[in-house]
Amino acid sequence: MSTPAAVVDSKALVQQAIKKVSTIATLPEITVKIIKTVEDPKSSAVQLHQIVSHDPALATRILKVVNSAFYGLPGQIASIERAIVLLGLNAVKNIAVAASLGQLFRGVKLCEGFSAKDLWTHCIAVGVTAREIARQGKLPIADEAFLAGLIHDIGILVALQTQPEQLKAVCEKARSTNVSFCDIEREMTGVDHQMLGMGLAELWKFPRSCQLVAGHHHNPSALADSHRTIVMIVHVADILCCQAGKGFNLTAMSSSIDPKVMNELNLTPASLEATRNNIDAWLETAANLF
Repeated sequence: MSTPAAVVDSKALVQQAIKKVSTIATLPEITVKIIKTVEDPKSSAVQLHQIVSHDPALATRILKVVNSAFYGLPGQIASIERAIVLLGLNAVKNIAVAASLGQLFRGVKLCEGFSAKDLWTHCIAVGVTAREIARQGKLPIADEAFLAGLIHDIGILVALQTQPEQLKAVCEKARSTNVSFCDIEREMTGVDHQMLGMGLAELWKFPRSCQLVAGHHHNPSALADSHRTIVMIVHVADILCCQAGKGFNLTAMSSSIDPKVMNELNLTPASLEATRNNIDAWLETAANLF
């Protein structure tokens, strides 16, 4: 069976964009090392400690986050070793990725009314909201959900770096119509930010769950059951944060949460309302750190 030309074209467009962006925006070597170490089931806290201790700025940031309200740990923690033991390898990986990514969302204009920093604010808001939704559901993936939320819109960063004028045009159209942001992107550029995001997440060797979130956060139901819980969590967090106007919010402002998704995550209108009411407080705690 032959592949439709449109699919081939969009794959080629994604590859071109990723190639172009990887010369502009790269993850620092230490972050790549940290991701690789944490993703390897054979690695230990000792190995992670060795890597982090070579980067004093990152070590300082990890201690700042550990001692903040964000993790709610008792007492002041003064050593990186202790921080890694208390937080776990995944949380340290998240802090490293957040520190690196924050540098890439510099103050350039995204479109009328929004800068790249607003996009980063939105990503942090979605990260903390996803973390809390996972916690409320007593799901053991809160750290993973935070990281996935943090990188869910990384495809927009790719679009900003590789086709800034088209991105502005997409945003303008999204403001004045109820057509979905992804549909407008595909119509105007041949690809959407989910395709671009998944391409970059694969290149940067992010965990598989993050790749799937970057690629499907607007259509989680398209995924197999075993892969979609975290994608659904970020999908819900994204819509809530867009509707609450947290940072750049044009991608899901007019989306509604699929009742099937609510059902699968055991969410009720009351629990969604409670989550919506807490976004400000969660964002305030995290924004100063990341």
